[in-house]
Amino acid sequence: MSLRDPGILCPELLRCTGRVATTFEASELLTIAAGTGSAVAGGFYVAFSAVVMPALRSRPAKEAVETMNAVNRHAVRPPFLTIFFGTAAASVAVGINGVADGDPKGLVRALGAGLYLSGFLLTVAYSVPLNNRLAMAPLAEAAASWPQWARSWTRGNTVRAMASMAGAALMVGGR
Repeated sequence: MSLRDPGILCPELLRCTGRVATTFEASELLTIAAGTGSAVAGGFYVAFSAVVMPALRSRPAKEAVETMNAVNRHAVRPPFLTIFFGTAAASVAVGINGVADGDPKGLVRALGAGLYLSGFLLTVAYSVPLNNRLAMAPLAEAAASWPQWARSWTRGNTVRAMASMAGAALMVGGR
């Protein structure tokens, strides 16, 4: 295959193929972007549940709280927010397109998009409020509640990790 073959996926489709993307190609690229974003977000969440949180739980509670608060402040920056919100927007479009397609593969893609979006909503409705409570509590109070907070937060994080990873598999696998 050469770069001139219409079947080659290329971010600069016009430059590579000499033609404008069709609706199918744009939809395909959007699905790949949403699936990839969902996998990246899921991998980020898995790393937190499997590595970061166990490491924080092994530290003194005050140190763990201060570190978690620092991590949460750093998360609200363009690299993570681009993945988080960009994947949500792409997933909405993939879900709408999948339902509109009406075929079994389209519905699988829509289910995958819905799974990512359920993790997105879990973040907004559960994880962020937990993070805010931890950040706003006096350090001694936050440290005293750290073991319960960390258990609760990790459970929610693991759910959003599984939803994001499964969503990625269904979006990309449903192509």
